Amino acid sequence: MQTVETLNEGLKRAYTLTITPADIDARVDQEVKTMAPQVRMPGFRPGKVPANLVRKMHGERLQADALNSSIQEGVQKILSDNKLRPAMQPSVEFDEGFEFGKEAQIKVELEVLPDVAAPNVDGLKLERLIAEVSDAQVDEAAGKIAAQQGAYEEFPADHAAATGDTVVVDFVGKVDGVAFDGGTGEDMKVEIGSGNLIPGFEDQLIGVKVGDEKVLNVTFPEDYNVEDLKGKPATFDIKVKSILDSSKPKLDDDFAKALGLDSLDKLKELLKGQIEQEHNGLTRTHMKRKLLDQLAASHDFDVPPSMVEAEFNQIWQQLEHEAGHDEDPEAAKAEMEKDKDDYRNIAVRRVRLGLLLSEIGQANNVQVSDQEMNRLIMQAAQQYSPQDRERFVQYVRQEPMAAAQLRAPLYEDKVVDFLFDKAEITDRTVDRADLEAAIEEEDGDIKPHVHGPDCGHDHDHDHSEKPKAKKAASKKAAAEDAAPAAESVDGEAVEAKPAKKAPAKKATKAEDAPAEDAPAAEEKKPAKKAAPKAKKAEA
Repeated sequence: MQTVETLNEGLKRAYTLTITPADIDARVDQEVKTMAPQVRMPGFRPGKVPANLVRKMHGERLQADALNSSIQEGVQKILSDNKLRPAMQPSVEFDEGFEFGKEAQIKVELEVLPDVAAPNVDGLKLERLIAEVSDAQVDEAAGKIAAQQGAYEEFPADHAAATGDTVVVDFVGKVDGVAFDGGTGEDMKVEIGSGNLIPGFEDQLIGVKVGDEKVLNVTFPEDYNVEDLKGKPATFDIKVKSILDSSKPKLDDDFAKALGLDSLDKLKELLKGQIEQEHNGLTRTHMKRKLLDQLAASHDFDVPPSMVEAEFNQIWQQLEHEAGHDEDPEAAKAEMEKDKDDYRNIAVRRVRLGLLLSEIGQANNVQVSDQEMNRLIMQAAQQYSPQDRERFVQYVRQEPMAAAQLRAPLYEDKVVDFLFDKAEITDRTVDRADLEAAIEEEDGDIKPHVHGPDCGHDHDHDHSEKPKAKKAASKKAAAEDAAPAAESVDGEAVEAKPAKKAPAKKATKAEDAPAEDAPAAEEKKPAKKAAPKAKKAEA
């Protein structure tokens, strides 16, 4: 086996790997000797099948296996002899006209990780914005829960119901004077003006008071979901039980107990803890972004184009997915296209920061422990059906790239935490609005390109739609903050894998060979809420 370097330019490398028929034959002979004792063939005692017959029976497969093992050994030798750290899996391509029995000329191409000088992490200065949790925030959160549960303060008995009020009624629905199935109920809450019930039902409750009894006249829509009621006129005999003020949630111990808690104080304690977690997340987002900005500003080096392309494709696919769920998908995609160069610059930044964080982590012995990795795998396995979870776990343990993808975000967080510990941090207390405003301000400032009269961009497109502009900026900021591609974060060279089957006359690439598929994630559909029978007739 011979190796000749054909390209050494920047981060690109190329080699020609020559494998002779003698190399293949030697490997096949060795494999025949190994497997012959286990081969069974009619007319021969076990283990006594002649080697030439074994070769004849399994020759094609043995040759393919021998060629692939030779390629893998050759690629690994190239990497080790030249002390190369591949940025992505090397591509392995056969010359046209390859046939077994002839000399194989194989082109090996790869991009290598750049040599990054030991990053200087001294002198980092960060501001930590701390948002305290106010009683008003806790009360607001509790009020939202009460509103979801329909727990409101009652109006006095002489209050006449108005739009926005919630009226609690018992009812009996009738068609042609006869009660119909599903048309009877008690203590149903109806918010006047919500439009949740069939046309005319809510409007006729305006002006009612507690204790009133009334007959409502309505007509079921033609597209109603009960066939026997479509388009039919109906009446509802209702009795008003109470009228609730939808603007005043009822917050007391009884409400908390209905949620399974001991008291209202306990509910507020839990809500305060949740809000504190939200604030801590916002604080970390702000600090991390400032940290990454400092690192990006003080380090500049070439990055492998293949890694940038992979990173850009990942960003673009996510944006396309989000655009597909936008109110106007075509407009969202058109906006994306205008900013395509900016997103490519973000991909460059993410790859560079990923390599930088990797160097910092390695230089300072930052590691993801086996215990942490096992926990990540088990957490990720939960998205699969029970019968596929074990397959997923085995897949991740066998595939370095899959494991790297899981490990990358945690590794990045651990390196960031290390840098936080090294930095000089100044605390400043703000309210939540100020903290969110600081993040939003960065969303607007973080764009890689600033439009100006001499920037060369088309400035005829409309900048007046500020909400959309903010949304686009936020997406860019989120893209910049996201963890880089798995293979760029922890800096470990991933083993190159040639094709599992040796090709016949057509050229192929190692990375195009199908690997063992990971189990498909189980599709999770939201559970459908069963409508109460009593409500079915009016809804």
